[in-house]
Amino acid sequence: MSDQMERPWALMRHHAGWADVFHIETEAADSISGFYPDRDTVGPPVTYSVRAVLAKFHTLEGARAAREGAVLEWRKHDAAVRDAEAKLHEAEKAREDAWLKCLRDAAER
Repeated sequence: MSDQMERPWALMRHHAGWADVFHIETEAADSISGFYPDRDTVGPPVTYSVRAVLAKFHTLEGARAAREGAVLEWRKHDAAVRDAEAKLHEAEKAREDAWLKCLRDAAER
């Protein structure tokens, strides 16, 4: 039995920290085609590179559970990311202030 038949559900990267459940209908060496069961729009199957697949699962429930568990794991790092963003903002402000001071000091000479 092929991997396509054994693992017809996949998680596809949607954006950072979120993946969409995707049903694989056909699979080639370098591409997969299928649909998103949780989306309201119905249309022809969509095709992606196999590189878009984050993970494959035997069942829809398994894919959804993995997605939810991964979101919880992602959220564990939110505070550290906010702290790092605050430090980055402070460093960017210090750089901007230093740049402006340098320009103004040069104009006063």
